[in-house]
Amino acid sequence: MERLPRGRHGLSPDFVAKNQRERLLTALAESLYERGYEKTTVAAIGKRAAVSKSDFYKHFESKEACFLAAYDDAVERIREHVLAPCDQRRRWEERVLASLASLLAFLAEKPALARLVLVEGLRAGRGVFDHYQDALQSFVPSLREGAPAPPGAPRPPEATDEAVVGGVAALLSRRALGDELDRLGEFLPEIGEFVLTPYLGAAEARRIISER
Repeated sequence: MERLPRGRHGLSPDFVAKNQRERLLTALAESLYERGYEKTTVAAIGKRAAVSKSDFYKHFESKEACFLAAYDDAVERIREHVLAPCDQRRRWEERVLASLASLLAFLAEKPALARLVLVEGLRAGRGVFDHYQDALQSFVPSLREGAPAPPGAPRPPEATDEAVVGGVAALLSRRALGDELDRLGEFLPEIGEFVLTPYLGAAEARRIISER
């Protein structure tokens, strides 16, 4: 997010406020990536964003409030990349793999944002953990829609959909903790097979992945 020019610029107060807010959210994510949650302070966020402390408090009442806003904003950006490839003309498994590929590419490109959601969000207290659970649950209907059943077996229970989404998040969090975000693209075959197997069976999931 670009800083505004100094001095008189003729920009509306609403535009200035929106620009400041977006810079603060970006600065918080970048500071978390470098310092972690405990060492990220309001002063550090404001300095990185080139926003005064008084202006910071015009947007957020605390570091925690800024964090929640940044977290929710990051989740929405992730959702856009997950849902963008979900063309209903595609087969279910094609949509799933396209969404996973888009997700992994985005997180690899935005490591600060990825760490904000996958790592720091689990360290910042109960309030953020509730946001984390709500975010996971919000992805479940997209996975469930059109999902098949394994050959000769009933459709997996709805709890399976929740477990798969939670499992994906846990696997990605582990790689974020291991500083493997830049290699997430290599993870698509493994995570793709993990997601497809409960719905298609292990053999079919492995076949689809091997043919990509």
